[in-house]
Amino acid sequence: MPTFRSLVIAAPVAAVLLLAGCASGSAAGSTGPGAADEAGNAAASAYPLTIDNCGTEVVFESAPERVVTIKSSTLELLLALGLEDRVIGSAFSDGPVPEAYSEAAASIEALSDKVPSQEATLAAEPDLVFAGWESNLSAEGAGDRETLAKLGVATYVAPAACKGEGYMPNPLTFDEVFREFEEAGDIFGVPDAAADLVATQRAELDAIEPSTDGLTALWYSSGDETPFVGAGIGAPQMIMQAAGLENIAADVEDTWTSMGWEAIVAANPDVIVLVDAAWNTAKQKIAHLESNSATAALPAVQQKRYLVVDFPATEAGVRNVGAVASLVEQLGALGF
Repeated sequence: MPTFRSLVIAAPVAAVLLLAGCASGSAAGSTGPGAADEAGNAAASAYPLTIDNCGTEVVFESAPERVVTIKSSTLELLLALGLEDRVIGSAFSDGPVPEAYSEAAASIEALSDKVPSQEATLAAEPDLVFAGWESNLSAEGAGDRETLAKLGVATYVAPAACKGEGYMPNPLTFDEVFREFEEAGDIFGVPDAAADLVATQRAELDAIEPSTDGLTALWYSSGDETPFVGAGIGAPQMIMQAAGLENIAADVEDTWTSMGWEAIVAANPDVIVLVDAAWNTAKQKIAHLESNSATAALPAVQQKRYLVVDFPATEAGVRNVGAVASLVEQLGALGF
């Protein structure tokens, strides 16, 4: 395995080779699976591509070929675009990938259960680190963006996770999620695959008939003493709104927020959306709701009006439309 020191020395050389490949007009791997040469040439002509990503300017001289993904949302987007052969390592996954992607993901090495260290990241020799959160790219994590850039490694954060003023979606919408799919298609030289993905998901979203019962809902993510809930401008709000649910924390201008149990009891939500995560399962949340004297008396708890969403579907990505459909289906099973 290359040492950290050898990678630091080799990175500028890799960057030079990458530029040379671009100068020669070659954009190896810039076409999607089965794409025609003409489409490949069109994709290659899009470079160099400059992206303002969370306030950091990233220049792609050609399509990234060796990618480390951090978080499930980034890995699953590349799998949905048919780019599993570009992913040399993944990290900080929130759970198994959907069954449709399991075969494609089988050969991808898991670098770390959490955010990989800079040394582990560089050891994989990536030309791009695709992060789900801005915080993944820090000196304590996979490496800060400036340092990685100096070593010839580009970085890109899922735009929906940007926190800076003017960059954080306010609110997040499906139009923005689909735009991000298209931006990824441009970066990786597979615009047609991205367009197909967007068209498919738009059609699936349009086919969903949201609830018209005027139901209120709590999006309960984690926390016992003080629950952490979906607020008014992030993916939880976007998903609930598309399903026809009124978020009891919709007036909080943030993606997530803490909310006291007294406020939740006062709001008396008609249904409770439970985020099912390996580290805090829906079953654990139900046990807490039913044992907590304050929440045990809520009609939604007494009548077990629970809806469950997998954690990877709670962040902007390819699972969001499916989460809307699932909520609507679960509402139907509850009799709404």
